[in-house]
Amino acid sequence: MQRKQKGNVVWLEFDLLANIPNLRHGVFLRHGGCSTTPYDSLNMADNVGDDPAVVQRNKKLAMECLNIPRLDFVRQCHGKDAHEISANVTENIPQADALITSQPNVGLMITHADCQAAIIYDPTHHALAMVHSGWRGSIQNIYAATIEKMKARYQSQPSDLLVCISPSLGPSSAQFINYRQELPETFLPFQTTPEHFDFWEISRMQLKACGVLNSHIEIAEIDTLSNPQDFYSFRREKVTGRHATVASAGA
Repeated sequence: MQRKQKGNVVWLEFDLLANIPNLRHGVFLRHGGCSTTPYDSLNMADNVGDDPAVVQRNKKLAMECLNIPRLDFVRQCHGKDAHEISANVTENIPQADALITSQPNVGLMITHADCQAAIIYDPTHHALAMVHSGWRGSIQNIYAATIEKMKARYQSQPSDLLVCISPSLGPSSAQFINYRQELPETFLPFQTTPEHFDFWEISRMQLKACGVLNSHIEIAEIDTLSNPQDFYSFRREKVTGRHATVASAGA
């Protein structure tokens, strides 16, 4: 991944998406925003107790960094529904955990702190998806559900898709004491210790099962729990901010 900075705002960009014309994206770190403790400083979520006016200023900073005029998001609920974004701006914020669009210059945003945020891009049909996948989303296979919706709406072919997954809980941090009750047996091959699981490889497995090429998958492999300098972590701090992963495809 490539580390970028404008002023005090810092974000990461994926190598897999670096040379795609008119595709702007970034995984924003916790630096350079206006929020105070415990949300310091670039908190991008207005449902965690932070001042909504401050969060709005943080969003504008991110939009300016990527030169995105519009930012669409959803009320995330750890499900597997994908909401399609049209050309029309709506005041209603839907409940879903993925966004898809074929509209140019529309910024899609997912917020996260330990969960995976994934950018899925179809360079053939210029369609874009943004996915929020925590462990509940993994169990429901939100990646497969989103790809199926892209196939239905945009005729996307899985072998064309490029998928990039943000920093998230790593294999040494994704602990599930009650995994026998919480996780399906299909996840057991990805058990790294008696209580820890490799969700990076679980996601890779799910994407490949959909037909996504391994060479078209980039996983950040940066653990949010063990990197407090750059990353929020719900497991580490409980009351904390949220990152934003943002992407927009131009015309």
